[in-house]
Amino acid sequence: MAIDVDTVYKTVLLILNKEQRGYLTPDEFNKIATQVQLEIFERYFEDLNQQLRVPENDSEFGNRVKNIEEKLEPFYRDNICTGANPFTPPTNYRIGGVFYDKYTNIEKINVTELYKIQASALTSPTHEFPVYTDQTGLIYVYPEEIVDPNLVTVSYVTKPENVVWAYDVDPTQGYFTFTTTGSQDFELHVSEQTEVILNVLMYAGIVIRDPQIIQNAAQELQQDEVNEKS
Repeated sequence: MAIDVDTVYKTVLLILNKEQRGYLTPDEFNKIATQVQLEIFERYFEDLNQQLRVPENDSEFGNRVKNIEEKLEPFYRDNICTGANPFTPPTNYRIGGVFYDKYTNIEKINVTELYKIQASALTSPTHEFPVYTDQTGLIYVYPEEIVDPNLVTVSYVTKPENVVWAYDVDPTQGYFTFTTTGSQDFELHVSEQTEVILNVLMYAGIVIRDPQIIQNAAQELQQDEVNEKS
């Protein structure tokens, strides 16, 4: 379940108006919201790496690794590579794995390792044990006879779409009216809504040059992080 962009924007405006702190235009909000979403999304990978280094929690709802993976799940993709060898992967963010004929994992190695294993017939790549290198955005698969793009697939994590609060302008009054046409909700997990709002408020304080908003939002975020990790 995504986070409703209209709810977030109106909540931010309500808080700013209540505190008489100024106004955030839709275009300013869209830029800030997109940046906030990307920062939270990036942090998923850092949090996942950190949690994988600590003892696993068997609790159904307290397993933090499982919770982070659940937040990343909507961004997982599987697609066929295009072109011949070297293959052009789909537009992606982070490659998770490359596979041959759906089930055979193609191991990633660096170019130096490739030279070493190709030096011996015993260690050279085969159809049963293929390898690949990632060079300048292209996937080079070995042995080179694997040339059918329909047999090489890649799993990856894609970035979330840019957040958009789309609007119409009232021709007489000049105010903005929300429209679902052209709008794009936050693609983050709904549990992130409070943090999204606080982060948007913190950036809003920079835009309207109000240090008090930045300070208040930063304090709330810090407390929210403490509560989450406690």
